[in-house]
Amino acid sequence: MERTYRQRIKVEDLVSFHVAVKETDLWVSADRNLERKAEDLVFDCRTRLEDYISSHELFLTTLQSYPKDPFAPSMIKTMIEMTSRAGVGPMASVAGAIAQVVGEGLLRFTDQVIVENGGDIFLKTLRPAIVSIYAGESPLSEKFGLKIPTQQMPLGICSSSGTVGHSLSMGVADIVCTIASSAVLADGASTALCNRIKNKTDLEEIPHWAGQIPGIKGGIAIMGDSMIPWGDVELVGL
Repeated sequence: MERTYRQRIKVEDLVSFHVAVKETDLWVSADRNLERKAEDLVFDCRTRLEDYISSHELFLTTLQSYPKDPFAPSMIKTMIEMTSRAGVGPMASVAGAIAQVVGEGLLRFTDQVIVENGGDIFLKTLRPAIVSIYAGESPLSEKFGLKIPTQQMPLGICSSSGTVGHSLSMGVADIVCTIASSAVLADGASTALCNRIKNKTDLEEIPHWAGQIPGIKGGIAIMGDSMIPWGDVELVGL
């Protein structure tokens, strides 16, 4: 699948670069080229994740909340905690988790960073950002964007779809995009919410369902020609 969504963040005066390690494929923007540092952070993330999975197979396969593990690495603990809020398995948050760890790590060397990992984003810029909403074959696809004010950053903007891409989803929405201060939480919550959308009537329940997941700032769900935003979000036409 061509990663055309990498053009959906309006970036000015930042240097962008590609980082790929095994299945992890990132597009990063920062004040300067930090490719080597980003690559090191990805290697560290993947090593900790792979080592943990090798001795905890259920962590990889379960679609349910995973029990807390006080001996797990920090990233693993965060994945467990945030996906437990949403009631999904920890690997539902892996893209957001890697984006967040890399983004937070790079903020030691840059004032601004955008890390995109399979459409899941960690964002910290010094000006408002606009992220367009790609919803596959929906007529609403890329017609709207989320305007992110600087006071909300850093944050995660993550999406799940039942019609676009290869990620596992039990639902049929074209897109559920969720915003949270944690990209790990946003990723897991997007999966959980998308899983629950079986028809257009379910869209009306999304604000209620999202309200039951602590830490969600807002989001938008699109199915066909219908959409519903909720929470603290500002939509702009594109």
